[in-house]
Amino acid sequence: MYPVVPMKLAGVVRLWSLALAISALLAAAGERWPAPLPLQPALVWGLVWLPPLAMGLWLLIRWRLPGDTGVPDPGTPDPDRGESTD
Repeated sequence: MYPVVPMKLAGVVRLWSLALAISALLAAAGERWPAPLPLQPALVWGLVWLPPLAMGLWLLIRWRLPGDTGVPDPGTPDPDRGESTD
C-alpha cells in the first residue's frame, strides 16, 4: 500500500467526522428549540435548489475541454507563419 492512501483516508475520515459532529450539534439544537419554525415554501425551495444550481453554473463557467486552453497547440501548423508564397 502506498503512503499516500493512508493520508487520503485519514483526510476523508477527518472530514466525515467533522460533518457527523456538526450534524449531531444541529440535531441537539433542534431538540431544544422552543417552538416549531413556520414552513416557508419559497425559503425551502431556495435552500433545496440554490446550491445545486450555483454549483452547476460554476461548473459551466469553469468547464474546459481537453486542449481548449486558448494556447495554440505547437503541433498544428500556423496558417500565417510569415513566409512568402512566391
